[in-house]
Amino acid sequence: MSLDFAGGDRLKFGNIILTVASVAVVDIMLYFVLGLALIPSMGSYWGLNSAGIVSLLIAAIVVGYVFAGKIVEESKARTIGKISVLFGWMMSWSVALGASANGYYNAWADETLKSMFSTSAWTTTDWYIYGQMVLMTNIVLNVILGLVLTFVGLYVGSMLRKPRQS
Repeated sequence: MSLDFAGGDRLKFGNIILTVASVAVVDIMLYFVLGLALIPSMGSYWGLNSAGIVSLLIAAIVVGYVFAGKIVEESKARTIGKISVLFGWMMSWSVALGASANGYYNAWADETLKSMFSTSAWTTTDWYIYGQMVLMTNIVLNVILGLVLTFVGLYVGSMLRKPRQS
């Protein structure tokens, strides 16, 4: 599987993986720094989400700028789409694995539910199904956000860099 690069090179699947990994690494570094700044100033919920959104968009713009020479003008949207879809797939696994490793995730979901409804008659199955619904909702929202922000960021970043004239 390969795509054309500018200048006749081929964009191989390995390069798409490299681009996705670059977005992930830059995103993690930016998220850490923005999280340190935004979580104390905006509160844990809004600061955490704001840091995540802003860091992902900036990471995609930076990586789009860096890899702009690799993307052919006529297939730019297709190439960026493939990168975004792979990143979205990676996000789904990241959220699922993060939730399974975090012992407080279900406690947060349970606390939220108890504050909204009377749950005294709920069975263990009810709690399990609600926890799975919360996890799936979180995965879907993160995948959609990842798809949109990486597509927009990569496209904007690639448009900021002018192609070299040979």
